[in-house]
Amino acid sequence: MADSDWLIVRRGTAPLVLGMPHTGTHIPDDLLPRFVSPWRARKDTDWWIDRLYAFAADLDATVVRTTLSRSVVDVNRDPSGASLYPGQTTTELCPTTTFDGEPLYLPGEEPDEAEIAMRRDRWLAPYHTVLAAELERLRHVHGHVVLYDCHSIRSHMPRLFLGELPQFNIGTNNGVTCDSALEAAVERACAATGRSLVVNGRFRGGYTTRHHGRPETGVHAIQMELACRGYLDEPATPDETNWPTPFDPARAASLAGELRAILTACLDWKATA
Repeated sequence: MADSDWLIVRRGTAPLVLGMPHTGTHIPDDLLPRFVSPWRARKDTDWWIDRLYAFAADLDATVVRTTLSRSVVDVNRDPSGASLYPGQTTTELCPTTTFDGEPLYLPGEEPDEAEIAMRRDRWLAPYHTVLAAELERLRHVHGHVVLYDCHSIRSHMPRLFLGELPQFNIGTNNGVTCDSALEAAVERACAATGRSLVVNGRFRGGYTTRHHGRPETGVHAIQMELACRGYLDEPATPDETNWPTPFDPARAASLAGELRAILTACLDWKATA
């Protein structure tokens, strides 16, 4: 895979940009032998999020997504390496463990500081440069633009959080990254589904939301972390034989319809902003 192939941009004209930083599974050939296993290196992918949100094209939204595995470099982490959740367990800019705490690399194969800097410059920086350019393109036309960062995670992850994760996890860094009316509109749309939700709970927004969300300049960012159970059947103990569950459009249809209503709420907010 050439460097130019790892970043996919679908340009639309609506004042809505979807970021998809964790949908990728590609691992460069020279790195793959250093991982414990290809499956483990891809285990924490935000599985099938690009398919779940395929309807975004109907809304003429812009989509920016990477096909690179987050195990190579997590483009939703602070490039300095600083934790976005001080005091809480999380994974690094270039993760060395899975969300379950399993080692990703064979002994002695972990990236050093120089390699981490190389990966950051090669992949993380260009991702955010492109995202910023798309936001500015649309902000110039519309005055205000919504950045909606798309994520998913397994519903039970004891190392990261207690109990079962709510279905909808809305993150605005405690109201800093978007207009309060937009946050409220998304919360209402989630509540209307009857599913569980939380605002600024365990997931308050990653680097993408916090870096680009500048409501005073017309860029309003909000992160949506979905519990996978809304569109996938989750095994009690994921392994190479049962995870990820194949994407089934019929299984995912209900949640996809609800997500369409949520994105429509974002556009309706923009119409009154």
